[in-house]
Amino acid sequence: MTRHSFAIAFLCCMAIPVAETAKAQWKTPWSYEGARGPDRWGNLDPDYAACKAGKEQSPIDIRDAVKADLPPIRFEYQSSPLKYLINNGYTVRVNCHDAPGSGSFLIVGDTRYHLTQFHFHHPGEETIDGKTYPMEVHLMHQSSDGKIAGVVVFLEAGDANATVQQIWDHMPMTKGGEEEIPGVEVNPAGLLPGNPGYYVYRGSITAPPCTEGVTWIVLKTPVTVSAGQIEAFAKLYPHDVRPIQPLNGRTVKQSR
Repeated sequence: MTRHSFAIAFLCCMAIPVAETAKAQWKTPWSYEGARGPDRWGNLDPDYAACKAGKEQSPIDIRDAVKADLPPIRFEYQSSPLKYLINNGYTVRVNCHDAPGSGSFLIVGDTRYHLTQFHFHHPGEETIDGKTYPMEVHLMHQSSDGKIAGVVVFLEAGDANATVQQIWDHMPMTKGGEEEIPGVEVNPAGLLPGNPGYYVYRGSITAPPCTEGVTWIVLKTPVTVSAGQIEAFAKLYPHDVRPIQPLNGRTVKQSR
């Protein structure tokens, strides 16, 4: 088991059904462009109303973050079989259907947040003082009482990432159901940087239904992937990104 210790302010957040973060099936199609693009998500389905009416939406441009003393958290990630790899038509994602009490966890105080899934965006969705990274990964966690914490890791061009390559080697090229890859184990700890600096803010899921109440933990230090790894994903999804959303008075905190 690989452990990384960080510090963070963990804000209270609303309960969000596991289906939205782990399985995410959409009864009403949407898109990242065109007639069903982001500016129209809120009109496509009543369940997507928060995409238009919500006041704490994601992603955001992070700037003027307030430095704060924040309580510690840690990641307890472990290797598991690559059994639930999926191209869902919007991104490539690894779902985590672990038995109760098993799997990978984000620990905040006495509360354990189970890693439910992780997926990729090209380019990155959050920006830092207007800067966009080539890609980012979202690691989504849920507590036993339904609270959601999403971890953002920026990906920049550099050395190849072994964990990303394990997934890319079996990346489904067309939309379909979950695929089991025999004999392959992936440890999501390989997607985490070593530097503990981070930002934190209260936001939403970045795709329909845009449910709010998500605590977003944005790690400051990027992880490298190769230019070829970026290109391989971009061929499949050249722009799976929601535009930046208004801050609407929210405070973004950062570790000292």
